[in-house]
Amino acid sequence: MKFHRLLLLLGALLFGLVNGCSAENVPLVDVQKAAAMQAQGALLLDVRQPDEYREFRAPNSMLLPLGLLRSRMGEISRYKGQPVAVICHSGRRSARAVKQLQEAGFTQAVSVDGGMVAWAAAGLPVERGAPPQ
Repeated sequence: MKFHRLLLLLGALLFGLVNGCSAENVPLVDVQKAAAMQAQGALLLDVRQPDEYREFRAPNSMLLPLGLLRSRMGEISRYKGQPVAVICHSGRRSARAVKQLQEAGFTQAVSVDGGMVAWAAAGLPVERGAPPQ
């Protein structure tokens, strides 16, 4: 199990280095900071697709796929002046989502560096299957 987590973390790091996930100049936080933010009441916004979310997700995260973010931003408008940690699979989509949120006035939106790959690799809790209703 530890070896699997190490492989996931290495994959996330290499993906980030090769694809420059921080190149969009968005604020980044590591998964430990994101988990701490969530524990203090921040919204943890997952912008992956529903099938990815069912596969594994951070507990108490909210799913709002990147492709629907602009049209459904009203659902999260109460978080405009509050911390929002945006997570995806590896960090690329979350960086794009943070840009959209910033343009809409979300002043404390940050991207979770390494995404759910890094979250799982760090041993943080994950849920699997259909989310609770």
